[in-house]
Amino acid sequence: MSDGPLIVQSDHTVLLEVAHADAESARHELAIFAELERAPEHIHTYRITRLGLWNARAAGHTAEEMLGTLERFSRFPVPSSVAVDLRETVNRYGRLVIERDAEGALILRSDDDAVLAQVAGGKRIQPLLIGHPAPDRYVIDAWARGQIKQELLKLGWPAEDLAGYTPGTPLEINLDENGWSMRPYQSAAVAAFAQEGSGVVVLPCGAGKTIVGAAAMAATGATTLILVTNTVSARQWRDELLKRTTLSPDDIGEYSGQVKEVKPVTIATYQILTAKRKGQYAHLALLDALDWGLIVYDEVHLLPAPVFKLTADLQARRRIGLTATLVREDGREGDVFSLIGPKRFDAPWKQIEAQGFISPAACYEVRVDLPPSTRLEYAAASDDERYRLAASAPAKIRAVRELIAQHPDERILVIGQYLDQLDELSEALNAPQITGSTPVDEREELYRQFREGEISLLVVSKVANFSVDLPEASVAIQVSGSFGSRQEEAQRLGRLLRPKQSNHTASFYTLIARDTIDQDYAQNRQRFLAEQGYSYTIMDATDLAA
Repeated sequence: MSDGPLIVQSDHTVLLEVAHADAESARHELAIFAELERAPEHIHTYRITRLGLWNARAAGHTAEEMLGTLERFSRFPVPSSVAVDLRETVNRYGRLVIERDAEGALILRSDDDAVLAQVAGGKRIQPLLIGHPAPDRYVIDAWARGQIKQELLKLGWPAEDLAGYTPGTPLEINLDENGWSMRPYQSAAVAAFAQEGSGVVVLPCGAGKTIVGAAAMAATGATTLILVTNTVSARQWRDELLKRTTLSPDDIGEYSGQVKEVKPVTIATYQILTAKRKGQYAHLALLDALDWGLIVYDEVHLLPAPVFKLTADLQARRRIGLTATLVREDGREGDVFSLIGPKRFDAPWKQIEAQGFISPAACYEVRVDLPPSTRLEYAAASDDERYRLAASAPAKIRAVRELIAQHPDERILVIGQYLDQLDELSEALNAPQITGSTPVDEREELYRQFREGEISLLVVSKVANFSVDLPEASVAIQVSGSFGSRQEEAQRLGRLLRPKQSNHTASFYTLIARDTIDQDYAQNRQRFLAEQGYSYTIMDATDLAA
C-alpha cells in the first residue's frame, strides 16, 4: 500500500487528493482515459468511461499502461473488478474490423465468431449487412460505413476502420516554414493523424491547431474542404494558409452566406452547410463538388447535429477534427468518435504552457450580491429567468470597472451572453461591442484595431468564443455564459492563451451572483479548468476597490 493521491473505487470513480505532492503527475496521466466529474477544492472525482478508454486506446495507450497509472498512484489496491473491466473494455476496441476484400467490397470481420454473430444479429445492424461469404465476415452495404460504426459503438463493440480512403484529386501543398517551424507537439499530432487517416486532435486554443490542419493538408496532398464555425473564422483560416503554405489566393475559396466559391481548397461554414431551402439542405452538393481528399472539421466539439448525418456519408474521405475539448454539451461525443474518428493526439494545456508555447493563466471567481429587490424577484422566477436575473446582476458592472482599473495597459475582453447586458456594459464602459448582428466587415475591423493596440477594450458576445485570433488579449472578464457549458469555458479561457509580446500573465475572471443558480452553473464550468490543471481563486467583489 502506497501513500498515493488516488483512491480507485469499485463504481469506476477515482478520487484525486488535490493537495498531494504527486497530484499533478497523477492528474496528467489519469486525464488520458478518465473524465473529470466534480472538482471542489480538495478532492476531485473522475469516472472511467468506456468512451474514454476507447479514445485512449485509439491514441496508442494500452490497458496495461492505464492500469499501471491507477496502481502506481493509488493509495489502496485497485479493486479487481475495475482492473478486469478496464482490460476487457479496452480489448473490445478493434475486435471488429471494417476493411475491404479483394473485390473492393466493404467487409465487417472478426476473429471472434461469437462477437461477430452477436452484433450481426442486432436489429439495427442486420439491415446494413448484405452478405455472409465466410464465417469470419459479413458484407456491409456500400453506403452504410458510417452508420454501422455508430451502431456498433452503441452496442459496445467499436470497430476499427481499416477500409482505407479515396485519394481525392491531387493538390501539391507544402508548408512555407520561412521564419517559423513546426513545434514538436504539432508534428506529433500530424504524424498520429497521417498514420490513421482520420481522427481528432485535441490542443489548447492558441497552440496552433490551424497549423496542424495545414500540415495535415500538406501530408495528404489533395483537394481539401475545411468546415469552420463562422465567416470570420473562414477568413482567418484563409489568411493563415496563405501565410504558412505555398497555396496562392487562387487556390482558396470561401463558401459562406456572403460568397460561394468552390476551389481546390474550399473553406465553408457549418451554417451554410446546414442551411435549408424548402425543407432540403440547399448546399449539400458542396460535399461532392470536388473529389475531396481531406475534410477538416474545425472546432469539432461544436459540430451541428445535421453535419453528423452528412458526415456518415463521407467515410471514404480522410477526416481530421480539431478542438480544444472533446466535451459536447449534447452528449454526442460517441458520434465524433464514430464518424470523425477517435482521438489520435491530445496534449495537456499545462504541459504546453510549461514548454512556453501558450501563456500562463490565473483564474478567478468574483462573487457579487443581488440587491434585495432582485432577490425577491429571483425567488419567484422560473429557472431560466432566475439565471438571467443572476447573470445580469447590476453589481457586475461596477465589478467590471474595478477589474479593468487593475489592469492598465492590458487588452481586455468583456464577454457575456445577454445582448441587453452587453449594450449596458458597452455604454457604461464607453467600449465598442461585437455581437452576432455586427456585420462581418465591422467585426474584422474591430478585431484588427484590438490586435494592433488602437483599442484596448472590447465587449463581446459568444461570437468571440470561436476561432478568433486576438493574441495580445491578456484579460477576460466573463459576466455571463451558456449556463454550465464546459466547452464555452474552454473557448473563453483559450482567447487569452496565445503567447504575448507584452509577456503579461493571462487573467481570467468570472463574475458570479452569490447564492444563486449562477454559482451552481459556475461549478460545472470550472470542471474544465480543473481538468486542465488550472486552479481558481475565489474573491469578493467588495474587496476589488480596496
